[in-house]
Amino acid sequence: MATDAGTPPLRCLVTGATGYIGGRLVPELLAAGHRVRCLARTPGKLRDHPWAADAETVRGDVLDAGSLRPALAGVDVAYYLVHALGTGRDFEETDRRAARLFAAAAREAGVGRIVYMGGLTPAGVPERELSPHLRSRAEVGRILLDCGVPTAVLRAAVVIGSGSASFEMLRHLTERLPVMVTPSWLRTPVQPVAVRDVLRYLRECARLPATVSRTFDIGGPDVLTYRGMMRRYALVAGLRRRVVVPVPVLTPALSSHWIGLVTPVPAAIARPLAESLRHEVVCREHDIARWIPDPPEGLTGFDRAVELALRRIRQADVATRWSGASVPGAPSDPLPTDPDWAGGSLYTDRREQVVDASPEALWRVIEGIGGEHGWYSSPLAWSVRGRLDRLLGGVGLHRGRRDARRLRAGDSLDFWRVEEIERGRLLRLRAEMRLPGLAWLELTAGRDEAGRTVYRQRALFHPHGLAGHAYWWAVAPFHALVFGGMARNIAAAAREERSRG
Repeated sequence: MATDAGTPPLRCLVTGATGYIGGRLVPELLAAGHRVRCLARTPGKLRDHPWAADAETVRGDVLDAGSLRPALAGVDVAYYLVHALGTGRDFEETDRRAARLFAAAAREAGVGRIVYMGGLTPAGVPERELSPHLRSRAEVGRILLDCGVPTAVLRAAVVIGSGSASFEMLRHLTERLPVMVTPSWLRTPVQPVAVRDVLRYLRECARLPATVSRTFDIGGPDVLTYRGMMRRYALVAGLRRRVVVPVPVLTPALSSHWIGLVTPVPAAIARPLAESLRHEVVCREHDIARWIPDPPEGLTGFDRAVELALRRIRQADVATRWSGASVPGAPSDPLPTDPDWAGGSLYTDRREQVVDASPEALWRVIEGIGGEHGWYSSPLAWSVRGRLDRLLGGVGLHRGRRDARRLRAGDSLDFWRVEEIERGRLLRLRAEMRLPGLAWLELTAGRDEAGRTVYRQRALFHPHGLAGHAYWWAVAPFHALVFGGMARNIAAAAREERSRG
């Protein structure tokens, strides 16, 4: 159902544009000739995306009815791509409230269509027996379908694409464990779908007739068990055959911790993914083909989807990653601009080094920090801190980087997130590790009054309660080792960068 050349463009609102699917859907809609508006709680996270100049970004939240009204004004198609997964035990209530607010605002604004990306539910299983994740996705779909606005609910199982949580889980489990003792849910049939097919369906749903308001199951041409997917992945990736030994004792809860130890996906996200695979998740219909026919070459098979994803990863061309969205429960407070800010104590550790290199060489080192390059000081200390964070349910150091050389606002960087980047001068990171307070790390490149290149580093911590103050003073003795060593080693790396350049 390709858009005709003479068809007028539509005004599309995309919620969840900082997330995995939303961040890829925006350029698809722009390429199709539509006008795109993105709703974001933190618009700055979108400013460095390649398509940012071509899309409108408005500040808002699906839980804030006041911000939804102007965001939905004049919108033809509203994409609902957000969920509260992992935000706490009451995430189902949060999802329910957000969906109701969004549905009511869309109806009042006269939106022509809502498109929602949900989860594929198993046939014949009562909703009360579904995982909380799938149960909430199903309820949100019903709320949107019942609001009076024509709605398309796309239900998918495992999405295969570079950077998706499902793919990263599959990839790391397969690559890191040649012999695996695995839970019984690895024998459950599942119908994966390539992210490129998901995006095509989402894009083309904008042109569905107003009379179409229903759910659609979407999946690829292959039905496999998770164990089968792991073996097929190993084959495509050129790995030796994996030995899989299923055991019945690993529940989804235990599996999530096991996945968290082996993969970059934290337990808070791994658990709902594992719970969703307890029952068979296979498409029951392919009715969507009546309005959006399969491409001439057919839907993307599992092996081809893996091949494409691996190619993207090897070429460092991953447009979005699961970790691009804010981590559930992570702080989002911006760095206070005033050190004497009324929010309370703000502890600071400052370091400065004169660097025998150009500011440009120094900046290349700063922008390349983290991931495979590490943090330029005490690898053991960073590793221990990352492992401790994982044990506490945090993201740890496993997330790495989206791109080995370039960062953009909103990128995840191990257990940090890029809060601000002024290319060539400033990199500000906000901590997303488990802490009794808020923490930032600033790295800057510049010149002093004598014209010398200077590296400046500032670590800041805003404690929460007595535990926060105790934490700062407990780790303060190690700052010279960790932060002092970082400053010295970054300066040394910049000198090496100068000699290579």
